[in-house]
Amino acid sequence: MTDGQVKILDGNTFAVSDKAGDIEATATDPSGLFALDTRFLSTWRLTLGGKRLTPLSVDDLQYFEAKFFLVPDTGTVYSDSEVSVIRQRTLNSGMRERLTVLNHAESDADLTLRLDVDSDFADLFEVKDALEKVGSYDRRTEDGRLVLEYRRDSFRRQLVVSSSAPAEVDEGGLTFAVRLPPGERWTTVLQVETVTPNRFASQPLATTGRSSHTDDMRADLDRWIAAAPRLESDDQQLQRTYTRSLIDLAALRFSPAIAGEDTLPAAGLPWFMSMFGRDSILTSMQALPFVPEQAATTIRVLAAWQGSRSDDFRDEDPGKIVHELRYGEMAAFEHRPQSPYYGDADGTPLFVVLMDEYELWSGDSNLVREYEYEGRAALDWIGRYGDLMGNGYISYRPRREDTGLANQCWKDSWNSISYRDGRLPGFPRATCELQGYAYDAMTRGARLARKFWDDEELAQRLEREAARLKERFNQDFWIEDGEYYALALDGAADGAPVDALSSNIGHLLWSGIVPEDRAEAVVRHLMGPRLYSGWGVRTLATVEGRYNPIGYHVGTVWPFDNSFIAWGLRRYGYKQEAAQIASDMLDAAAYFDGRLPEAFGGYDRTETRYPVQYPTACSPQAWSTGAPLLFLRTMLGLQPSGEHLVVEPALPANLGSVTLLDIPGRWGRLDAFGRGLLAVDREHPEPAPVLRD
Repeated sequence: MTDGQVKILDGNTFAVSDKAGDIEATATDPSGLFALDTRFLSTWRLTLGGKRLTPLSVDDLQYFEAKFFLVPDTGTVYSDSEVSVIRQRTLNSGMRERLTVLNHAESDADLTLRLDVDSDFADLFEVKDALEKVGSYDRRTEDGRLVLEYRRDSFRRQLVVSSSAPAEVDEGGLTFAVRLPPGERWTTVLQVETVTPNRFASQPLATTGRSSHTDDMRADLDRWIAAAPRLESDDQQLQRTYTRSLIDLAALRFSPAIAGEDTLPAAGLPWFMSMFGRDSILTSMQALPFVPEQAATTIRVLAAWQGSRSDDFRDEDPGKIVHELRYGEMAAFEHRPQSPYYGDADGTPLFVVLMDEYELWSGDSNLVREYEYEGRAALDWIGRYGDLMGNGYISYRPRREDTGLANQCWKDSWNSISYRDGRLPGFPRATCELQGYAYDAMTRGARLARKFWDDEELAQRLEREAARLKERFNQDFWIEDGEYYALALDGAADGAPVDALSSNIGHLLWSGIVPEDRAEAVVRHLMGPRLYSGWGVRTLATVEGRYNPIGYHVGTVWPFDNSFIAWGLRRYGYKQEAAQIASDMLDAAAYFDGRLPEAFGGYDRTETRYPVQYPTACSPQAWSTGAPLLFLRTMLGLQPSGEHLVVEPALPANLGSVTLLDIPGRWGRLDAFGRGLLAVDREHPEPAPVLRD
């Protein structure tokens, strides 16, 4: 629960209500019942005798269900109500609500319950941007059910509400007249069906949930957790955060129709409950040692949606990996290009990185052979279509200013890429981490070509291109007087370095593009006071013109960002620094009930005893949910080596003993053990020293 709201979710379906269980959505409020990018319930309000109910408590039973305990407002400071109400809400390919009324009085109770129901069928983008609808609405009663419908040409969405107990159904809701003897209870089950026909085919657009039965969903969650490695630790907060991550990954499972019964992670609640290529790739990479099957599904689904043509409206190229796929009205009528949209420059090289990393862990050579064509096409995109400036670097520019994203890297807000003085560069823009991803993709692609695609010539060419890229990158992006890498090159200024100091340089470490003799300088910046807040690495250094501790990409701390930075630190041998970031992030998780949000404030830890919430952060969000898993991998030093799993623990002392049992991979199932020995600074009065093995 956050800010007085109760959220439950299951894949692409989610419900957001107040603490009484009521939904009263406003134009830009993401309250309601949503499925496949459409709000199906905008009003779901319960009254007893014409009066609203007061919440006593809320139980978040599972990610997909919640229970609300309510009483009528007595008008006094006492709550000796003679009647109480329980609402148990479950998502199950729609929504089911068991409504129970109890009579605690010594005489009969004659009660009138009213449930007001409405739907604006708002597209998620309409909610986000306060846009108006243009279609037509219909509401009717039909065989004791309330049916609400929206149509716009061939686009149709329908809501059907029914009750197991007799009700007087009108076009505005359901009314129940209940006579309840003393000590008795009355119950009805309200079923909300969300109808989302596919206008192009007979099958549904996507699976919004895994089962229509709550017991099956509970059993499914139990199986999901049981299949993951079991964590044992002296640190109870680590245990809670780990379990929370597994549960949230389960909650975010999403099955596009093309995936069948298999799932990949949706990006985040509330705005991004759909398929996002970059997010699914990075989350799958974080979770590989824990739930490797999601990586396989991500590869298959993204391969199926891989670009096949040049399309300026969608920013599509042959071989490019899809950025976003939506199912709502605005995508259907091309107000937005997200049906699908290809406007990111990093998903394509990261697709190759995931293919290789998945094979290294799983030993599933059949999959990388099956998707050889798609892997080759992604590698071809890097040099043929990604190099907009003709200088050998991946860069981007929106092809249409009215629909395309201005920034097509992971920091995709409008002001995220800037010079030190705050000026915005022109286009094309070549951000530094994109070049790291390209280098990593070429290096890994060479291994795939040599070992699985029977193409030694391609392998050697990729190795040569990777070596040249690394050499040129370290000439063109290195800012000598500051000893750090530029955030980007400005295509409108003859490739001038965009000189802001940012967290992007941390991604260069896990990609491997940084020479050994420059790594220490990079680490010194990452762990220094301008970038390091004491809770984690800020997205932008405090000395930069656009720095804002609560700016989306210009000063906040992102857990996902920090997890990959820590992974990179381990790659270069900086165990102490990796452990410091992991320890601080786990400290932060404790203030968010074990669930790391999308981002939080970049205020220095010496100024606040707790991480400051970012006001509109998604929670749960896939790659923040995956961050604790990657921190675990990093601290335990888990790395596949041939048919074996290498374990090289480097744990902060405050965690004590850590054991991870039954880690799945090409080796079958293996265990990892470690004990915290590294001292970490819990207050950070000074920048942490740079230490290396």
